[in-house]
Amino acid sequence: MTAKDFKRIYDAHFDNLRRYLIYRSGDQQLSEDITQNVFMKVWSKKIEVNTGNIKSLLFKMATDEFISHIRRNKVERDYSNSVELSLIEQPDTNDSLSERKDHFQKALNQLSEKQKTALLMNKMQALTYKEIAESLNLSQKAIEKRISTALNTLKQNLNQR
Repeated sequence: MTAKDFKRIYDAHFDNLRRYLIYRSGDQQLSEDITQNVFMKVWSKKIEVNTGNIKSLLFKMATDEFISHIRRNKVERDYSNSVELSLIEQPDTNDSLSERKDHFQKALNQLSEKQKTALLMNKMQALTYKEIAESLNLSQKAIEKRISTALNTLKQNLNQR
């Protein structure tokens, strides 16, 4: 794909994709971000525009990105809720519950998005490494490394209190 082909596709379809995602999400900023991600994938993968209906492909990619975003948010929300419950069930030490919760949330936020997603899918949804790898189109070894690194980083960040 040439830069000229990409610009033509971008100019022809960006606004339609963005409007479609605004309709789906109700969030203009999220819609613009996802639309940009779709076009970044088109550019980086050098998808041939002459092989079929590019409009259908773009809308399919946008839908997939949106659904992935929703799933990631759900996993993070579920994990945060379970962390809150586990913190409540633990005996109180010198730290207040809100301090421990804030500390854990800060430690979790220091993980990369990729690490956080893999970790939350494993711990919250009880997915195996193999299932996560298939879901994210990665190798099982890559998922093992992400989760291992995430757990080590989380442990270090929590012990720095």
